[in-house]
Amino acid sequence: MTLPKERVGSHGADELPVPKKAFSTDNPIEIFQFAIDAVDKGFKLALCTLVEIRGGSSRPLGAHMAVADNGSYCGYVSGGCTEAAVAAEALQAISAGHDRFVMLGEGSPFFDIVLPCGGGITVAIHILRNVTPLSSVVGSVNARQNASLSYCPAKEALSFGAVGTATGWDDEVFKTLYRPAVRIVLSGRELEVEMTSKVAKAAGYDVILHSLEDRSFDASVIDENTAVVLLQHDLDQEMALLTAALGAQPFYIGALGSARTHERRVQRLQQEGHSNEVVGQIKAPIGLFGRARDAQSLALSVIAEIAACRQAALPRH
Repeated sequence: MTLPKERVGSHGADELPVPKKAFSTDNPIEIFQFAIDAVDKGFKLALCTLVEIRGGSSRPLGAHMAVADNGSYCGYVSGGCTEAAVAAEALQAISAGHDRFVMLGEGSPFFDIVLPCGGGITVAIHILRNVTPLSSVVGSVNARQNASLSYCPAKEALSFGAVGTATGWDDEVFKTLYRPAVRIVLSGRELEVEMTSKVAKAAGYDVILHSLEDRSFDASVIDENTAVVLLQHDLDQEMALLTAALGAQPFYIGALGSARTHERRVQRLQQEGHSNEVVGQIKAPIGLFGRARDAQSLALSVIAEIAACRQAALPRH
């Protein structure tokens, strides 16, 4: 996609509101909800999307900001160093009534705005004329379904589209993909589960606790955005959840225990008819780093490993 140079934005002197951050978030669903609420209250709104990265960048392609015409905004397209400038450009675009592109950092005409990473970005500013595409994304993601938006600059149009393979330009259309929050199904001993649950929730993950007394498990809560975490040494206690996880398609399965414990686990699963390939999905001993001998370290190690696996599973763009 070649970005039109005649639409790189300009700093005007119109009497426009001073941009002010409403709250801090980089969660697209929270940004979209802010936009939907603002439009419902009668404000005009611009959706800003990071559509090009030159060199380094603090945010991925598809990162968003939402800017209301009273100057209130949320979201990030960089590390916080350019958001006020982007919001100011968005206010000008709203005033002019047309979409535009804004280039910042490397290759930008705005020499006074330098990105600390040394790179450059291009942000598409779209005047939101219909919140239905955003509402559709919010509804889909909250229902734990993947979703996407397609932005066509030539038509100044945004649409709820079919899910593709990656975020980025597809000819003259920029597509952004959205996935549900990571869900963690967590089972184990009291302290370890409590600490891991706290760290997971702080990371923005959804948590479902599985009682050790429950010898059955509803596998329908496990989807491709789910991590299954087993924090007990007792193979009998973990077997119901582990069997359900192996029959589903979570992106992560991790189990506590030594290498010897895992050998016994593998033998038991093989005796029950599970293939080596299926059993090989289990990460054990669990965690990203070393032996964690206290609940806090274990929680950090587990959530770090889940985050790393989640990142590795996402498509590259």
